[in-house]
Amino acid sequence: MDVASTGTDTNKDKDLDSQLKRGFDRRSLLKGLGVVGAAVSVGSLLTTEADADSGHGISQGDAAILRFLAAAEILETDLWQQYNELAGIQDSEVPGGSGSPAYTEAVSQLDSDMAQYIHDNTEDELTHEVFINAYLVSKGAAPVDLDQFRTLPSSKATGAQQIGRLTNLMQLSVDTTWWTRYRSRTGNPDLGDTFPQAIPTIAVGQHTAIPRTDDDLSNADFLQVIANTAGFHFATIEQGGTSLYPKLAQRVTNVEVLRIVLSIGGTEIAHFQTWIDKAGNAPPRTAVDPVTGVSATFPDLNSPPFGGEDFQTNLIMPEPTAFLSRSLPACSIIRPTATQGAAMGALVGLTADGLFIGQSPAFFHFMRELATQADNAKRGM
Repeated sequence: MDVASTGTDTNKDKDLDSQLKRGFDRRSLLKGLGVVGAAVSVGSLLTTEADADSGHGISQGDAAILRFLAAAEILETDLWQQYNELAGIQDSEVPGGSGSPAYTEAVSQLDSDMAQYIHDNTEDELTHEVFINAYLVSKGAAPVDLDQFRTLPSSKATGAQQIGRLTNLMQLSVDTTWWTRYRSRTGNPDLGDTFPQAIPTIAVGQHTAIPRTDDDLSNADFLQVIANTAGFHFATIEQGGTSLYPKLAQRVTNVEVLRIVLSIGGTEIAHFQTWIDKAGNAPPRTAVDPVTGVSATFPDLNSPPFGGEDFQTNLIMPEPTAFLSRSLPACSIIRPTATQGAAMGALVGLTADGLFIGQSPAFFHFMRELATQADNAKRGM
């Protein structure tokens, strides 16, 4: 992912909160931050910023970490907005779209409060992206703008806005190994362990998590499979953020930047625990996608050949497991948290998920450069 629109600024004291409440006009917001739309490389930003530990600035490494996190939050806001337009609550806090009653009803089978949770998760990610960018500007560092990459199509289902998107929710391969990873009492990916998929069929092929058109609403079983896919995708996305923030926090130098990373990271954990609980309520269902021919099966995870603690649906808190060394006692932890390659690993995971199918080479270059800069950050840099 690369090529940032950047700039510093004379208007950085502008009332960002009032702009946020007016909605999703990122272009107006970024202009208020001084982003003028010039396309430059991330590498050149790092050589021109006045943020090298002097005055009120922050280090180049801390700025690189925050820029990657800002980009990640922009991407999260984009995907959550698509979910909210169709199955959340559309209001002044999260404007856009008009809802799809049939899809909303299918999603509500996972929990009657799903619309509110989707809305709140969307708003949270928007506040994260806006805050981190505003903080960067306040320290004389360049913010992140991905608007030039909003080229992917929207769902054509009634209720969705017809605008350019950054992410693709209609061709997903959803990794559900987080389910068994957080239930394992012996395994930790930081120690080299691997884990089975909870829902193997949605981890392969391309599956839609939102109705592509109103035709996807006509078959009740297929519609529920779409909603179930969304339910597991919610947790897949948020468990990534749950790990990303503590991974990058270990590279931060400035105490205030560390406070930001830890404080925002805590909300990602709250999101993940919400969605791991709701995913367990997905009704058992099998259906074939009438467009692609791909089949998906959501089994009863409490029954054979599943069942047991590794699949138990009411286990929503991390089970104790190996941490740092297998010679130490088991401990309930976020996992993984090893910091090596944290940003690039997150980017690779999102890409493998299918979120960026259809994106341009320039987008991938931009994001790779942001990830590389964040991963190269070291304490004191």
